[in-house]
Amino acid sequence: MRVRRFSARDLPAAVPFVLVGSLFFSSPALAKGDKYADGVPVKVTVLDVNGDPIPTAVIRHPDEADRHRVNSLTGSWEESKLYLPDGSELVFTPGMTIQLEVSAPGYLTQIIQYDIRKRKNNVEIALPELELDDQDIDEPLLQFGRDEPREAGGTGPAN
Repeated sequence: MRVRRFSARDLPAAVPFVLVGSLFFSSPALAKGDKYADGVPVKVTVLDVNGDPIPTAVIRHPDEADRHRVNSLTGSWEESKLYLPDGSELVFTPGMTIQLEVSAPGYLTQIIQYDIRKRKNNVEIALPELELDDQDIDEPLLQFGRDEPREAGGTGPAN
């Protein structure tokens, strides 16, 4: 059996094999990191008392300035992190408790508190409709400077 020794002139031919081999052995170490670094997705579905989605609902975190609209067909919103006004990220991680404000026009606003789990973070919120008494509301009288009707005679068109 003959053993071949590598010399400096064999180095350019061996470089591609060394690079490819190092990618196979080093990529699992690079890919492994914090499992929840990007956050855990939380899905909130906003429904009315009949179980129909509310297309105009919005969801907001108390520390955040932005309101997040739900999908108008499904009534759901899904996210794994929020961006706070100071520029920091609020990443949803298991064991964390978040507070969300769920509102929609014509419905009663609800503030919920949810404990995030490792998976299957699906929350359904049923918003009751506001009961408004329309009989108590009087229509305001708007005056536009002409309380008296115009006279029938007078000047005609300016031709």
